[in-house]
Amino acid sequence: MTPAVLNGEASTSAAHTNGANGVHPLKKGTLDGFGTRAIHAGSEANEETGAVIPPISLSTTYKQDGIGKHKGFEYSRSGNPNRNAFETTLAALESGGAYALAFSSGSATTATVLQSLGPDAHIISVNDVYGGTFRYMTRVASENQGLETTFVDLENADDDTIRAAFRPNTKLIWIESPTNPTLRLIDIPRIVALARAAPSDPLVLVDNTFLSPFYSSPLLQGADIVMHSLTKYVNGHSDVVMGALVLPAHRAALADKLRFLQNAIGAVPSAYDCWLAQRGAKTLHLRMKAHGANALAVARALQRSPHVEEVIYPGLASHPRNELAYRSLSPHARAFVDRYVQEHGDAAGGFPYGGMISFRIRGGAREAETFLTSARLFTLAESLGGVESLAELPAQMTHGSIPPAERALLGIGDNLVRLSVGVEEVEDLIADVEQALEAAAAVSKKSSSSSA
Repeated sequence: MTPAVLNGEASTSAAHTNGANGVHPLKKGTLDGFGTRAIHAGSEANEETGAVIPPISLSTTYKQDGIGKHKGFEYSRSGNPNRNAFETTLAALESGGAYALAFSSGSATTATVLQSLGPDAHIISVNDVYGGTFRYMTRVASENQGLETTFVDLENADDDTIRAAFRPNTKLIWIESPTNPTLRLIDIPRIVALARAAPSDPLVLVDNTFLSPFYSSPLLQGADIVMHSLTKYVNGHSDVVMGALVLPAHRAALADKLRFLQNAIGAVPSAYDCWLAQRGAKTLHLRMKAHGANALAVARALQRSPHVEEVIYPGLASHPRNELAYRSLSPHARAFVDRYVQEHGDAAGGFPYGGMISFRIRGGAREAETFLTSARLFTLAESLGGVESLAELPAQMTHGSIPPAERALLGIGDNLVRLSVGVEEVEDLIADVEQALEAAAAVSKKSSSSSA
């Protein structure tokens, strides 16, 4: 692995003896702006040809000049020029990051982290966690390694309630903020403080997929590990499945351990996928600004509609945790948001805070499905974070693996719709949402008339 040449210095760590490239120390360098890092970190011109864009290296094995004498690569499961370059990009993008590891999917990333905890461990997880993560914790890790998970409302629970969840074998706290799909916000520094005071001193992991490294920098808030489903915003074009972990400089030993597992388990992305995702990451700062501005406008349009019960978008000034949303912004996102609010004034109605919106449509599953199938630009599909707008019904799609009773407690009902707002023209997106809402209302009205 090749960490980014910025964000401070890391302690030197011995190379692995299992065939992986090992974890190399950071060199001190200048910290450029976010967009500059996105474009340049890990994308140095090719030394042999001068190619400005890194070439794709498809070779699975590499010539050795003597036994054990190679140019940094032996076998592509252990290391590949494209994966190393992309991991450098990732470590540079996640402010406070020093080490990054790319995996073949977000689920593979989750599995590797939980396997690193060993047998019979206990973890605390936010209760409104992604359905796939919930499934792995409760149906795979629990059976295969005896992992026990306590699900806690980390948004609303007081300190004593959270402290009561700790056990002597608690090794990890798993945070999503905002959560998927109800967009609950977790005060990350508060949870970190509670973890540091706990006798078992658990690690704190933050799944930063929804906000991306542009809007949020959990490592600067004290987190030990940041996770991403790179399939979403970082790649941004809905054509790569991949995940990643990013760690700060003082977690070099943990980075070594996770790198060992990455190689031993072998859930690594292809060279071509790494090349595609690195290309996508170059425009992350541009896309996230557009996602956020569009989402804020769509959220305000939803607020104005009589066919909507509730709009959940933490960037809205009316959101109960809007202040926490602002406090949680990364330094570069805060600069963007401040400029945006200054330019738009009170008319903005809030500030851009990522591209994800959830809302409760008036009615139930029938109205929700009518909305989803009537939309023209919001494609009915799972996933999120691409340049195109997507919409889905979490209760029956992404969170179908969560038992109905637990979904109900979390507020994931049949009328909860999740939107991934893309970067199309905002006027077109608003018009599409409004006509789809009218179509859903018409169905509801017709149903009421026939039953009268």
